[in-house]
Amino acid sequence: MPTRTQTSQTPSTSFKIGDKAVYPGHGVGELTGIVHEDIAGQRQSFYELRMLDNGLKIKIPLNKVGSVGLRDIIQEKEVRQVYSILKEKDIAVDSTTWNRRYREYMEKIKTGSVFEIAAVLRDLYLLKFDKDLSFGERKMLDTARSLLIKELSLAKNCDEEEIEGDLRAIFNC
Repeated sequence: MPTRTQTSQTPSTSFKIGDKAVYPGHGVGELTGIVHEDIAGQRQSFYELRMLDNGLKIKIPLNKVGSVGLRDIIQEKEVRQVYSILKEKDIAVDSTTWNRRYREYMEKIKTGSVFEIAAVLRDLYLLKFDKDLSFGERKMLDTARSLLIKELSLAKNCDEEEIEGDLRAIFNC
């Protein structure tokens, strides 16, 4: 049975308690603690991350932070790059079957890259203007939109409504 102890000790990585971080596929979370557990006789340390959208708590082994893709919120200069990606209109949207597109877009979202997520959102909005999206694609559009809105609002230090307004202006919806 694992035993838990909570400390305020910060490991040698760049995250500390109270930091916001992006966990690929789930979005933005807040680091709420660092816990140590004894698992199979080995002492392991974990970041405890509480996801902002749904309160889900995730434990990430400190020695796996890089491999799971946990990263900082983007900086202001990167916000401009995201908006540039969203504004690109001369894009050939993949005309393959919806399920192949869905798999490709899901892989991009799972990378956790804000730029890949922006490209997925842009492509799905452009596709939406040409034809009806499948249920899965509509759900993915909502997911990409939600992930992007949360991170951009934190990066720009503004309300999510402002980002939603920006997206409506970019996509004329």
